[in-house]
Amino acid sequence: MIPVAKPLIAEEEINAVTEVLRSGMIVQGERVAEFEKRFSEFTGVDHAIAVSNGTAALDIALKAAGIGEGDEVITTPFTFIATSNAILFQGAKPVFVDIDEDTYNINPESILEKITPKTKAVLGVHLFGHPFDVKSVQEICEDHDILLIEDSAQAHGAEYRGKKAGSFGIGCFSFYATKNMTTSEGGMITCNDDRIAKRCRLLRSHGEERKYEHVILGFNMRMTDIQAAIGLVQLERLEWMNEQRRKNAEFYRKRITISGLRKPVEKEYAKHVYHQYVLLVEDDFPMSRNELSDYLSKKGIGNAIHYPKPVYLQPFYRKLGFVEGLCPSAEYVAERIISIPVHPLLSKSELEYIASTINEVG
Repeated sequence: MIPVAKPLIAEEEINAVTEVLRSGMIVQGERVAEFEKRFSEFTGVDHAIAVSNGTAALDIALKAAGIGEGDEVITTPFTFIATSNAILFQGAKPVFVDIDEDTYNINPESILEKITPKTKAVLGVHLFGHPFDVKSVQEICEDHDILLIEDSAQAHGAEYRGKKAGSFGIGCFSFYATKNMTTSEGGMITCNDDRIAKRCRLLRSHGEERKYEHVILGFNMRMTDIQAAIGLVQLERLEWMNEQRRKNAEFYRKRITISGLRKPVEKEYAKHVYHQYVLLVEDDFPMSRNELSDYLSKKGIGNAIHYPKPVYLQPFYRKLGFVEGLCPSAEYVAERIISIPVHPLLSKSELEYIASTINEVG
């Protein structure tokens, strides 16, 4: 089976972890500080705060931004559930707006009609490695004096008009195993605001300003030096890994020729890093999306559905009162998308096999 995702873990990562283990200093320490420095430089921000995972990054960022009980945060329903769950963690309300059917990202035109006096932030997602329309969303946030938070969990190294994702508002990254770079688990918050950065650092480690001096209620959401050691190696090869993903995506763009499949777009403002390569099954394709998934699996081609339903149609969210029809474009796309392998370890023969197998449908 050709896996739909595969982390690139080599001797460099193994040696880096071994060095940390032998040092005896394995919790948050020098490696974490170095990783934060290098990641902030890479992203082009003043601050990078390493945490235990991507969900923790979202949670801490929202807390540091002062989002709380009764506040509203506008976001997309077409994302992994962690995005909106982090809003609920604050006692705030996620306000879902529809997506752009070209990029599958939050639609700026849908944001304006959902702003109320309770709106405190827009939490956009750079989905699948393609940045959302930052300028349009940023202008709305500035006009209404609300915060911009970027869920950049799938967009390490992606760019909007030459600037890195995660550098426009408060950025939240995940380093889960399937991401464009990994620390196994892990996350990062990026920003240019000294006050937000200080609060994030307090929140991730029990509100501790100095040893055994706790000034706010905090949590244990630290990154270990073991994770950071992996991250430092991964960051060194991130641009190469992203370029391989882009080359693989270009191969598919040229070689998948069967009609009825909508391939990913790359807007003129964007540098897409293809965390996922997502096809959309249209009405004139010979198979349904689920039939295509079964067909590919039988042919030994890993595939996945990211995501099978908008967040608000998940059972838990239905209990909160959300219903079908809220975001028609998100519902339409969720019924039709399928991800195929695009990771940097694919061989040319595997790419050719995947493309030719898809072209042979029907």
